[in-house]
Amino acid sequence: MSDYLNIADFLLPVDRNDISHGEEYKDGQIGRVMALHEESFPDLDEVNIVLVGCGEQRGSGLIHGQSAAPDIIRRHFYSLYYWHQDIKMADVGNIKPGSLYTDSYAALKTVVQELINDGKTVIILGGSHDLTLSQYNAYVDSKKIIEASCVDALIDLNLDSPFRHENFLMEMLTSEPNYIRHYNHIGFQSYFVHPRMLETMDKLRFDCYRVGSVKETIDEMEPVIRNSNLFSFDITAIAHTYAPANTISPNGFNGEEACVLMRYAGMSPNVNSIGIYGYDAQHDKDELTAKQISHMIWYVLDGRSRGRREAQLDEKDSFTEYHTVFAEVETTFLQSKKTGRWWMQLPDKKFIACSYKDYLLASSNEIPERWLRAQERG
Repeated sequence: MSDYLNIADFLLPVDRNDISHGEEYKDGQIGRVMALHEESFPDLDEVNIVLVGCGEQRGSGLIHGQSAAPDIIRRHFYSLYYWHQDIKMADVGNIKPGSLYTDSYAALKTVVQELINDGKTVIILGGSHDLTLSQYNAYVDSKKIIEASCVDALIDLNLDSPFRHENFLMEMLTSEPNYIRHYNHIGFQSYFVHPRMLETMDKLRFDCYRVGSVKETIDEMEPVIRNSNLFSFDITAIAHTYAPANTISPNGFNGEEACVLMRYAGMSPNVNSIGIYGYDAQHDKDELTAKQISHMIWYVLDGRSRGRREAQLDEKDSFTEYHTVFAEVETTFLQSKKTGRWWMQLPDKKFIACSYKDYLLASSNEIPERWLRAQERG
């Protein structure tokens, strides 16, 4: 086990009684079983998933930079019932706010880096969306090349804005040295995005998925997210009706679709940091957005529990093999007998996550777009 005392310096403990307003958690509720950073730092030896709060929002231009959002989300999450006994959780508290928001960035990066390097999956309760940069820098410091996916109604590349939460993607996607092998943007709303921005993303070989097409075939997002390491979710992607704190758009994903995307993140064997950002409690109604986010976290646990049942790709008996030829290319598709998920083989013999639709295209002698994009990226 890593010595976590060095990251404890960056964290404020959480009081279970404060979170629950003094009420006792019932038997079976998450608040009853959560290993919590209270008087002392919790033992993380057996823990799979670690919650970290970071209410920093000065990057979005708010002068009162520290939000109570993480604790409000906790209150609703802790009151949910604990169905996934095979998943052990801990909550290490909240990042201490720095005198500058960049100090908070640095503290969050250090905490996330330490935890993912020790094999934990970290869920960050934000805070404004620019904290994704800290999430990314946790990999940079370890020189890990990653695939990243963001769920957001906007593409935060607005260089005319003085606010970090509207332009942080530029640094994340173009800084040198760069550790982003591939980037996926899920759920953008076209009327918020300049057409040239999409052309630029396409030239960089990044994939952007419009909210309408994602809603029509949401299961196509499973392999996209399965291939990712970093997963970032801005609540602007959820329609105002389901997340009243989202004041940017009346349109977007419904509550169930947001939970499905989070379950995919939980199921992925690669995703080891998940950030939920953009929740401003001042704009919430009846704390419905906090409740929505708490359900999304619950679905991460559900996904992780399901994903643990998946076999390794070299366990041949656990997969059905399909050999196909398309455009004079021979390849192999694998389908898991346990979860029904699909993989396809690239010419370098590596397997990447794919969908049943990719198999059907290959079977009718068409080149699946996912295969082509993977080849372009090398």
